[in-house]
Amino acid sequence: MSNPVREFTKGIIKENPTFVLALGLCPTLAVSVSVINGIGMSVAATFVLLGSNIIIALIKNLIPERIRIPCYIVVIATFVTIIELLMKAYSPALNRALGIYVPLIVVNCIVLGRAEAFASKNSVLNSIFDALGMGIGFGLALVLISAIRELLGSGKILGITMFKGFEPMFAIGMPSGALLVIGLLLAFFNLLKKDKV
Repeated sequence: MSNPVREFTKGIIKENPTFVLALGLCPTLAVSVSVINGIGMSVAATFVLLGSNIIIALIKNLIPERIRIPCYIVVIATFVTIIELLMKAYSPALNRALGIYVPLIVVNCIVLGRAEAFASKNSVLNSIFDALGMGIGFGLALVLISAIRELLGSGKILGITMFKGFEPMFAIGMPSGALLVIGLLLAFFNLLKKDKV
């Protein structure tokens, strides 16, 4: 039997979806222009991960092998619909800012990968901890990238000016800036891992 604490921490550090596994990069590149967007996307993805992992761990033995992936997608799409409707009702501005990337969580490789690789083979408790760890790991990566891009691209974080007289680097706010920031962070974390080894 695996350890729930280990399942939780692996998603944050050892198997971080963004910095180690390089999964879910499309929404990361697209929505990481501000910290609010990063928080919103990470909450949405964590909600979907948690809900789908729980349901799939509960019904895994009832699903015939040859239709398991379509069944997983239906479960994931249900939770995506729930979070999208909640965002439209309670945070329409955030919903507009995230745009198409909330519905696209249905095909996000982090969510489907955890359903197939973990929830379908493990207990509900371990699936909960796995979903929380992966969601928090994805969220921390998204918020870090968003904070760097927002700070360097506008000189502000959450609308608060951080440095007086700072000349913003508008290119960091562009999609190419997201690639640059992610590339530099990946290199930095790989360097840390190499030094540790």
